Amino acid sequence: MALPPIQDLERWVTPRVARCYWNRDLNCTPTSLLILAEAFGVELVDQVLAAAIGMHGAGRYGAQCGLVEGGLLFTGILGRKLGLADSDIEPICHRFAASFEKIFSSLRCSDLRPGGFRADDPPHLCEPLTIRAIAHSIDFLTRSMGQTPRLGELDRR
Repeated sequence: MALPPIQDLERWVTPRVARCYWNRDLNCTPTSLLILAEAFGVELVDQVLAAAIGMHGAGRYGAQCGLVEGGLLFTGILGRKLGLADSDIEPICHRFAASFEKIFSSLRCSDLRPGGFRADDPPHLCEPLTIRAIAHSIDFLTRSMGQTPRLGELDRR
């Protein structure tokens, strides 16, 4: 199966981000992990999601974006599932970070998040960015690891 255009990936990702953000009140890192796991048919253990709780900008500090961290974490998870060595996974992570920075202009939450973090921010301010970033992650992982996402199969359930 050929990879769908990025707009189709975004349409597939959109309702999943909404459910994670608005129904479960998750931040961007566990949201990206859950959606990537669904797309590639990977089961996540609770410890992985627990470890991701404070990764969104280093606990709202504004450091590395949780969408980058989610993509990097999932690259390692998928790489191990595929039997890749650490020495093969690390350069894929490097390329992921470079591609994210090229597309979104930064890896830092404080640069990517509209206005940074303020007490009066509406909830889930990064929802549009999250949709685009997770679609990019699916596209990148498909091209880098040769895995076809299971988007159609999942939508028929």
